[in-house]
Amino acid sequence: MSLPLVAPDLSLLSEGRTLIDVRAPVEFDQGSLPGAINLPLMENEERRQVGIAYKEHGQQAAIQLGESLVSGEIKAARIEAWRQQLDATPDAIIYCFRGGLRSQIAQRWLLESGIERPRIEGGWKAMRQGLLARIDEAASQPLLIVGGLTGCAKTSLVQALDGGLDLEGCARHKGSAFGRHPLMAPSQIDFEHDMGLRLLSLPGPLVVEDESRQIGSANVPLEFWRAMERAPRVRVEMPLDWRLQQIHKDYIDDLWAIYRQQFGDWLGWSLMRKQLTSALARLRKRLGSERLARLQRLQQLAFREHERGNRQAHEAWLGPLLTEYYDPMYRYQLEKHAERRFLHVGDWDSCLEAARQWSEQQGAA
Repeated sequence: MSLPLVAPDLSLLSEGRTLIDVRAPVEFDQGSLPGAINLPLMENEERRQVGIAYKEHGQQAAIQLGESLVSGEIKAARIEAWRQQLDATPDAIIYCFRGGLRSQIAQRWLLESGIERPRIEGGWKAMRQGLLARIDEAASQPLLIVGGLTGCAKTSLVQALDGGLDLEGCARHKGSAFGRHPLMAPSQIDFEHDMGLRLLSLPGPLVVEDESRQIGSANVPLEFWRAMERAPRVRVEMPLDWRLQQIHKDYIDDLWAIYRQQFGDWLGWSLMRKQLTSALARLRKRLGSERLARLQRLQQLAFREHERGNRQAHEAWLGPLLTEYYDPMYRYQLEKHAERRFLHVGDWDSCLEAARQWSEQQGAA
């Protein structure tokens, strides 16, 4: 029986095609293709048992065990889940790890029920190789880095540019001690896949924020990181009161909006307080016990004022956090890398204009 195949073309992702991942949930959680839906052929324990049979007795024994584990009502339920998804998205495409046995079985069972759908040749692995190749390719594109003190709205500047690549968005982390997103961070694989997907629509000059290689729990792929290290830079400089308003928006207002939407008022507030309290406590080594204790007192007072409707009270601990922690750390990094060249140093608007002009010049070259 010949079952239809499609090439592992990254346009499947950029076009937003629905993909059905028939791997086990544990594999899906470790890293999936962007936008894929997990409707497994085998659940985790079934997959584990089949894997043992394959190692100890070979492929045929593994197939026989799989057919016995996924049979009767269990098999019917799996097929029905695929059918329901295909009713909603008739153009969906199936894949497994290498586009082999599991996706072929899913195809065959669907065909026996009257539905023919293709699978991706080479499966998840082939698509992942394509996304990683796109990231490596991007390391050769013209690249500009946006640096500056904390609170200079560098992410917003990157997002305002046609060639802006928001690495913090890929990592779901703001790249600082207080940058954790309320939602679960992506796996390293999912971070890379999201980065590769975004790069599919960015063929020209790229602009990214100045980051360490590790952003939250994710690491920027090595070749792209090396390109960031070599790239020219612009540096945003804004006054302290402006930066304080920005960091208040990032660390308090935006964070609270997400927690409230996801968890409701009571639980959201409790989780947000816990995150901010824990983030400050982790700075003990850099701040020292005395300064940390002072900021913790101010933070707890701000929480009480926040509950009374006074959100501005957070500036009492956010201000010293900028001047006593973030600013000295950034200036140390500037001195450490004094050889780095800046094409432009100025306020937010002038840096945005400088980045646009650089992008136009590179695009015309």
